[in-house]
Amino acid sequence: MDERTRFVVAMSGAARRVRDDEPLYVISVAAEMAGMHPQTLRQYDRLGLVSPRRTGGGGRRYSLRDVEMLREVQRLSQEEGVNLVGIKRILELESQVEALRDQLELLAEAREQRRYLPVPAPQGSALAVYRP
Repeated sequence: MDERTRFVVAMSGAARRVRDDEPLYVISVAAEMAGMHPQTLRQYDRLGLVSPRRTGGGGRRYSLRDVEMLREVQRLSQEEGVNLVGIKRILELESQVEALRDQLELLAEAREQRRYLPVPAPQGSALAVYRP
C-alpha cells in the first residue's frame, strides 16, 4: 500500500483500499469527521480553502485528504490564530512546495537512470535535454 491510499471501513464492516483524493463523504459526514458544522465547510468551499468535488447534481463529496485539510484549517485558525486569508496563502504555498518536491524526485530519478531531463522553458513548458 503506497502513501496515497488507505483502507477505509464502511458502516457495513467491509474494508477497501481508497485513494486519499477519492470523493467519498457527503458534507454532513465530512463535517462530523472534521469536528465542524456543515455551514463552516460551505464557507471554506466558497473561500477556496477546501474545495470538494461535485456530483452531477452539484452535491459536495469530500475525500480523506479534504477532511485532513479541514482539520488543518481549523488548527491554524484556532491554535495558531491565523485568519482565513492567511490560511489560504499557507495552503497555496504548501501545495507549491509539494509540487516542487515531486518535480525534484522525478529529476533525481532521471539523473540516476541517465534519462532525458525536463528543463523549464521561459514560457513554462518543458524541454527535454539528455545529459550523458
